[in-house]
Amino acid sequence: MKLLFGCLLASALFAQRPALEFLNHNRPVLDAHNCYPYDGRWQDRLPRALAAGSPVSIEQDLTWYVDPATRQGRIAISHRRKATGSEPTLRQYFFDQVRPIVERALRDNDRARWPLIVLHFDFKSNEPPLLHAVWDLLGEYEDWITTARKTAKPHDLAPFDPKPILVVTEDSDAQEEVFYRQVPVGAKLRLFGSAHTAKIPGNSDEERDHYAATLPPAKLLTERPTDYRRWWNNSWHEVEEGGQTRAGAWTASDARRLRALVKHAHRLGYWIRFYTLDGFPADDDHGWDQGYNFGSLEGARVRWRAAIEAGVDFIATDQYEDLAQEMKARSTPAAVSSR
Repeated sequence: MKLLFGCLLASALFAQRPALEFLNHNRPVLDAHNCYPYDGRWQDRLPRALAAGSPVSIEQDLTWYVDPATRQGRIAISHRRKATGSEPTLRQYFFDQVRPIVERALRDNDRARWPLIVLHFDFKSNEPPLLHAVWDLLGEYEDWITTARKTAKPHDLAPFDPKPILVVTEDSDAQEEVFYRQVPVGAKLRLFGSAHTAKIPGNSDEERDHYAATLPPAKLLTERPTDYRRWWNNSWHEVEEGGQTRAGAWTASDARRLRALVKHAHRLGYWIRFYTLDGFPADDDHGWDQGYNFGSLEGARVRWRAAIEAGVDFIATDQYEDLAQEMKARSTPAAVSSR
């Protein structure tokens, strides 16, 4: 009986491989963190990320803005939950800028290279009007985006219908309600959520940091992928205790921990992301978050190399060009080592 169960489990896990291979043949992708302007500054973030090469993941933080004069709402790209009205819209900042890339890709029809762009949503608000507006906007661009048919059983993963853009979002149940549960069986799913990480035990930040970095991967991620939830989003606290600001020298033990997390995600059939691996002098932040700072470029670089070698699917950073250069220099089929 144990042998039969093992064979069935192995067969089920093997069936997830095509879904993993869909993204860059299960090799690492540069994830351009917070790839949008703040307060009218850093308007060049999206062009910089696109110039780094494809495939590339583009993170866009979203919230809902209601014009006080007209009472009309719109999707705003914003680092803050409360928008001011000066922020660009998702259509304006993202879709209008990638149009030449997508239209050229559709003409060339080189499907083996798709998706060229992963559009990653980080919702700062889960208001129903915002979620429905995003769903409707994606419908306008359905010819551009990768979809999959909703199956009758959540753990039966439908194959992707490849397009130049793949859209992903995070683990909110409110988002799953709109983007998945309200979608009829057989209709197209337009975006794909992340897995729920198990609740980290502990009564203090110190205890939670310890458990996040030491719990076996199988206790952090316990559920198989669903038709909707297809990737696993992690902070760096799951690798090094205390995350970036408390990280010391990178060690062989840290590398084993990283590889174990990646292997577990891939065995289950998930892509895996880690955020956000930066290294810069404190007085040279370009609007970046000090909480993600290893303190030096070399401190980030050694971890980029480890993530590439481990087969991390999405490596998030604010230092797009530096990571892109590192990935090109180490362009080996890293996914092989993660299996």
